[in-house]
Amino acid sequence: MKKIFKYLPLLAAAFLMTACQSDKEEDFGNKAFIDAPSMSSETIVKGGTDDIVKTLTIATSRPAEKDIKAQAVVDKSLVETYNKAYYANAILLPEEYYEITESNMAIDAGSVKSTEASITFKGVGALDRSLVYVLPVKVQTSDIELLSSAKNYYYVFRAGALINVVADIQDNYLEIFPWKNTGRVSGMRQITMEALIYPREFGQLISTVMGIEGAFLMRIGDAGVPDNQIQIATSSGNFTDAKLQLQTNKWQHVALTYDRDNGEMKVYIDGHLMAEGTSRASINIIGNGTDRNFLVGKSYEDGRDLNGCISEARVWDVVRTADEIANSIYTVDPTSPGLIAYWKFDDLSTYTVKDYSGNGNDLTAKRAQLTWKNVSLPAAN
Repeated sequence: MKKIFKYLPLLAAAFLMTACQSDKEEDFGNKAFIDAPSMSSETIVKGGTDDIVKTLTIATSRPAEKDIKAQAVVDKSLVETYNKAYYANAILLPEEYYEITESNMAIDAGSVKSTEASITFKGVGALDRSLVYVLPVKVQTSDIELLSSAKNYYYVFRAGALINVVADIQDNYLEIFPWKNTGRVSGMRQITMEALIYPREFGQLISTVMGIEGAFLMRIGDAGVPDNQIQIATSSGNFTDAKLQLQTNKWQHVALTYDRDNGEMKVYIDGHLMAEGTSRASINIIGNGTDRNFLVGKSYEDGRDLNGCISEARVWDVVRTADEIANSIYTVDPTSPGLIAYWKFDDLSTYTVKDYSGNGNDLTAKRAQLTWKNVSLPAAN
C-alpha cells in the first residue's frame, strides 16, 4: 500500500502530461481560416455603377504540410445565419449584381497564405436604396479542416448618403455669362432643366429656380398663380398647372423638358410627370451680358430669390426621359450625353460653384459669399 502512495505523484504527472498533449493536438492542430480581420465587409452604395472587385484568401496557423486547394462558393442558406448573428434584416443580393470571377484558392506546401479568390460586383448603384443586401460566401475544401468561426464571409451592401453638402441661396443668386461653348446653347431644339430644391417659405410673388426672365425660365409663382406653383415662363407665353404646387421644408426634385420641334413641354416633381402641354417657345438661355443672363435663384430683379437650399442643378440639350429623370434625382454620371452643365452645389467654396460636366460652365455667386449646409440625402426611411 505504501508503494502505491509512493508512485501516485508520478502517475498523476504522467496523466497530466498525456492530457496536455491531447489538448494541444486538438486545440492547436493546423487549420485553415478566412484571412480577414472580421467575417463581413460593408459597402456603402453611393449610386455609382462601376464594378467593384473584392478578394478573399485563406491562411493556415502553421505552414501547410501539403498542397491545399479550396473554393469560394455562394451559400444562399446563410442569409438567415447572417441576420441572426448580426441582428440584421438583409436580403440576398440578386445574382445579376455579382460574378465569382475566380473561385479557386491554393496554399502551397510550406506556405501559410493562399492565392486570391475574387468576386466582381456589378451595378450595385441600381439596388433598392431602402433595403440591405448580403452575399454569403463560404470556403470549401477537403484538404484541411476549416476553423468553424472563420469559414463563412458576408459581403453587405447598404445605401449611403449621395449628397452631404448643399448651398443655401436665400438672399443670393448665381450667374453664368458667357457660356464656355456658346454653340451648345445657341439655337437649341431640346432642353431639360432640373434641380433639387428645399423651399423654406414662399410668400413672395415669384421665387426662381433657373433660367432667363422673358426668355426661358423655371420659376415658382406669379400674378394670378399660387406662390408655391411651378411656372415655365417663355417669350411665347407661360405654362403652369395646379398639379405643380410644391411644399415648404421638404426636398423636392423639379424638372422640365421641352422639345421645340413638336412643342411638347413636360414638368416633373420628384420624378413623376405632373403636367404636360404644348408651346411655341424658342429656347434661349444664352444671356446678353447685362440684365438678361442665365441665373440660378433670381429672375431679373431682387425679391425673386429662392428662399431655401439647392443641389444637383443641371442643364441638358436633350429631352430626358421620365425614367432618366426619376432614376437620377440625387446624382448623375457627369459624362452623360447631352449634359451641358452640372452644378452639384457641394463645393464649400466662397463664390464659385463648379460645373461637374467638364464643360467649364461654373456659376458665380453675385450677392454674397455662399452659405453651405450639411445634409444627408436621400433621407433615411
